[in-house]
Amino acid sequence: MKKINTAILAVLIAGTSTFAMAHGDEDHAKKAGPVKKEQKAWGIAGDAKTVTRTVTFTMTDNMRFDPDKLEVKQGETIKFVIKNGGKTMHEMVLGTKKDLDDHAALMMKFPGMEHEEPYMAHVGPGKTGEIIWTFNKPGTFDYACLIAGHYQAGMMGKVTVVASK
Repeated sequence: MKKINTAILAVLIAGTSTFAMAHGDEDHAKKAGPVKKEQKAWGIAGDAKTVTRTVTFTMTDNMRFDPDKLEVKQGETIKFVIKNGGKTMHEMVLGTKKDLDDHAALMMKFPGMEHEEPYMAHVGPGKTGEIIWTFNKPGTFDYACLIAGHYQAGMMGKVTVVASK
């Protein structure tokens, strides 16, 4: 694990979401307890009891998601079941293109960075993770694997949220 001085760590914590250092090949299981409900441009953490649809995604070592696009209706709560069909750690992170670009740049500088937010799932080789997310805002949003080099290799996809009438 790389050591980062306290000043750099403080700047990173102030400028980004919650994270800790130590991104390895181990599973990063979601912590027990209440999910942090923070409105984001691409929606808000959902509740299991309000899931309207389950969609299964597969991540592979060829740096792709299957499927690489999804259409949802505004207000839908989606349970993403995320399978890692590869031999290396992968993750799925929902966000705007700008948020993902910024986070990917940080991951390139600090590849050991671990983070835990309700719009992310870190999935070890051969394992399955999940995200439950409510898309309460229309628009086109992104998802990506932000492990250093994966995003840059094209490991990303799009979610189109169709406005409710």
